[in-house]
Amino acid sequence: MPAERAVIRKTLAHFTGATGSRLDGLTARVFVDFAMCFSDLVSTNREPSERLASYVVGTEGVERLSGLTGGLISLTAHVGNWELAGRLLAGQSARPTHVVVAPEEARELERWVRRDGEGVRFVTRSRPTVSLELVAALRRGEVVAVQADRALGTRGDTMISFFGRPAPFPLGPFLLASAVGVPLVPAFCLLTADYRYLVKVAEPLTVRRGDEEDAARAWAALLEDVVREHPTQWFNFFDIWDPFNG
Repeated sequence: MPAERAVIRKTLAHFTGATGSRLDGLTARVFVDFAMCFSDLVSTNREPSERLASYVVGTEGVERLSGLTGGLISLTAHVGNWELAGRLLAGQSARPTHVVVAPEEARELERWVRRDGEGVRFVTRSRPTVSLELVAALRRGEVVAVQADRALGTRGDTMISFFGRPAPFPLGPFLLASAVGVPLVPAFCLLTADYRYLVKVAEPLTVRRGDEEDAARAWAALLEDVVREHPTQWFNFFDIWDPFNG
């Protein structure tokens, strides 16, 4: 994957300042961590939800979910094992969770990495009725899980400073939260040194109408902190600052 490796190396150099052999090591480690997360995803996709706890070494901030009784949007990124996080969230919240995903490029892999059931439903972003479905789910008090670190290349993107440079971020999750009046709950499922997972739930974000871009900037700042702490677990294989060039 020479093209992806070049992008990862360039991105890591920008926000870590690493060079030479240290940068080589970080770049290689991204692929190691990605392989571990992907293999665990395939394994957990075929196991009952009660077995997921054996993959988790600890949690931080999960108690924040207990005080949220209505619908909510779980906000995450391509960091750690994000699809495992969706299944764990469904178990913690005891509410149906609708995981928004992009159309799978390698469709033959879908049955290995995505499985509806046990409180989780995958929703393809390209479906024409997806917005109506998500609004209805939130109004029923259910959970919508979405990644917010990849722009769509539409008018729904907004430019935000990310590691000191402007980058496009999707505004959709923040518009959805303000329209329905539900909180955004940032959550991450991070690989630990012993190859298990730490689930982190951050302070919920309240989005008022007209303040969607401010909320998106707060999210980008939080994502910066997570990526700085776990640089080899941000599985970002394209140039986030110029994603649609070429």
